Amino acid sequence: MTATIQNYDFLGTLRDSSPLSREHLNQMLSAAVGSGAADFRKAIEQVTEEAQNNPALRVRAGIGQFLLGSPKESEQILAGTDEGIGRYFLAQALLSQARYEEASSEFEQAAKLGYHPVESTLRRAGALRRMGKMEAAEEMIRSTGAEGARLAEYSYQMGCILADRGDTFGAIEYFERAVDMDHHHQRALFALAVQNSRHGDDEEAIQLYERCLSRPPYLRSALLNLGLLYEDKENYAAAQYCFERVLKYDPGNERAVLYLKDIEATSNMYYDEESLKEQQKLEQLLGRPVTDFELSVRSRNCLATMGIETLGQLTEISEQELLSGKNFGETSLMEVRELMAQHSLSIGQYLHEKQREPAFDQRDLSPEEQAAVQTPIGDLNLSVRSRKCMTRLGITTIGELLMRTPDELLSAKNFGVTSLNEIRNKLSEMNLKLRND
Repeated sequence: MTATIQNYDFLGTLRDSSPLSREHLNQMLSAAVGSGAADFRKAIEQVTEEAQNNPALRVRAGIGQFLLGSPKESEQILAGTDEGIGRYFLAQALLSQARYEEASSEFEQAAKLGYHPVESTLRRAGALRRMGKMEAAEEMIRSTGAEGARLAEYSYQMGCILADRGDTFGAIEYFERAVDMDHHHQRALFALAVQNSRHGDDEEAIQLYERCLSRPPYLRSALLNLGLLYEDKENYAAAQYCFERVLKYDPGNERAVLYLKDIEATSNMYYDEESLKEQQKLEQLLGRPVTDFELSVRSRNCLATMGIETLGQLTEISEQELLSGKNFGETSLMEVRELMAQHSLSIGQYLHEKQREPAFDQRDLSPEEQAAVQTPIGDLNLSVRSRKCMTRLGITTIGELLMRTPDELLSAKNFGVTSLNEIRNKLSEMNLKLRND
């Protein structure tokens, strides 16, 4: 069986099978896994090129482009076809572009032309549901009767109805039933992955997305979501692959472009745990009282008179300011210099660092604004990625968020331009801004 899959003749099936049947497609999709995926892709690209001079191959090329994740090109190639299978995939291409009414009409035509009428009807019900016609969609699903109920698509569409009505557990039960009936039902696998991700089970979500993408058609949303989960697990190479796959067939996809920029920015950042430890040691050193160290009585008294209590304060004052202190002369200055040098510090080394200013004074805010800054961060309804970044940064209220600058947020792991723009948009709805924005 393995040898048969490895040696599958994709090009021959696409060129010679007459007519191209659903069984042919299922055989190709089963073989388009592992190394077979590249052979499948090459065959589709070859047939698409040949179809420019051979109209008999246009439907096969159009179907192939949809399976590779290019619904716009698929639509262009399949437009005007009178084959049932072509109309069915044209409907799917339109559905992928959120053109639900046109998709509904094409699914109806596919059923009239005899292409799996029950399945076409179930897919048409899905288009109606996306148009907001919930009752009509459910009625159409149930109209397929016992024949429809035996199909995985029936369970998937019923799961979508329940999900839209807020019955999450009922929806999950139907999605699982769909996958039990068809282990490769991509949209049911995708729906289950989304539910697991929403409930915090990222590992299970990743496995479901990977199953969803194990063979064509390659759902763009699944690639994007999986890429985000890979990124969150710091598997940046895998995340980059997902986003680049989306852009290969949809170069203008804004989400993929932004996510890929985030990945590139993350890859260019240098994160060193040892550096972090050194920084923590430095902060502890700067906080140590000068009385912990051996200094003459005069020097110690002079520093106390000037209100200098820690080594950190010595890094924020100039030598001239020290010399201007009462009884503080060159001898004391030399003594303090030597003390600082012993700890790889120097007087005034942080003198010119800008002190952090408060983002705002709550006393200047209206009662409504004061209430807003005390609002839990969860009330912003942020995306999964942004919520996780807020957790890492220890930000629990909008007020705490407003204390941060854009640069401070961007320095957090996996927090990129996409998340920053999302937060800016959410805050602007409340007439609020990040510090320094």
